[in-house]
Amino acid sequence: MPDEDDRYLNYHRPVLLEEIIDVLKPQSGGVYVDCTLGGAGHTYHLLEASSPRGKVVGIDQDTDAINAATERLKDFSDRAFLVKGNFTDLPAILNRLGIEVVDGILYDLGVSSYQLDNPDRGFSYKKDALLDMRMDRSKEKTAEDLVNNLSQDELANIISKYGEERFAGRIAFFICRERENTRITTTGQLVEIIKQAIPARYRRVGPHPAKRTFQALRIEVNGELDVLVTALEGMIDCLKPGGRVAVITYHSLEDRIVKDFFKRKSQGCQCSKEFPVCVCTVKPSIRLIKAGGVTPSAEEIEGNPRARSARLRVAQRL
Repeated sequence: MPDEDDRYLNYHRPVLLEEIIDVLKPQSGGVYVDCTLGGAGHTYHLLEASSPRGKVVGIDQDTDAINAATERLKDFSDRAFLVKGNFTDLPAILNRLGIEVVDGILYDLGVSSYQLDNPDRGFSYKKDALLDMRMDRSKEKTAEDLVNNLSQDELANIISKYGEERFAGRIAFFICRERENTRITTTGQLVEIIKQAIPARYRRVGPHPAKRTFQALRIEVNGELDVLVTALEGMIDCLKPGGRVAVITYHSLEDRIVKDFFKRKSQGCQCSKEFPVCVCTVKPSIRLIKAGGVTPSAEEIEGNPRARSARLRVAQRL
């Protein structure tokens, strides 16, 4: 069991930090956006690297994260602008701050360690807590609402689509059977149901048996994939020519969205291959940097196991 100091370090241990600094190349006088502020780890280092005049806008929909980051970044209060909001609102947020375009944008997707390590938030399958999973607790829909109110088919579809769980149908069946007897209100209850649903021989290998189901419910509660598409579409116009966007993903669904978006925007023409000449007049708006993506080193994974599934993709505005 880690002590309090270890847990604090986990909150703020930024994934792929050296790589982010290398590709965004923060400079004094530059303006950067951390669209997923979390524990402010990346933001802190972007501010340090862009000293003495660089500015960083930090966005998070979690009030607790904003409050904690404000305290952590107090020495940079004149250069750090922290905003509660969703990163789909980036253009509007920059407009409110009087910023037209920026030099770099970072998205570190998924649940932040700050949220994951807080048992009250209900994200973790390793800690018993109320089934919540909302990144923005002002929203109404929780994971408890999903598991108790959706039909068996709806649950199976969510767990299969967003969790890529082979036993999605059995898990949905076991959930619906259990809720006939008692309402499912805690992560501990849900974990036990999932364990019962997955055959023993499959529980003994691979990741925690509840990992994929918890991922699926979290994505559905927060509409993560939908907002990611919207955010990427509005992001390019916020970059200066030559400015870069860096996106860290943690599972194949997110990574596929980012990869396909970057590919489409870097190719330009959207005409059918059957057309002899381009008639759409669409031009490339970005170029890919490190086209295959970047993954953490073995050394980083050893020091921070949560980085294991991370992949960084980077593009530069033309």
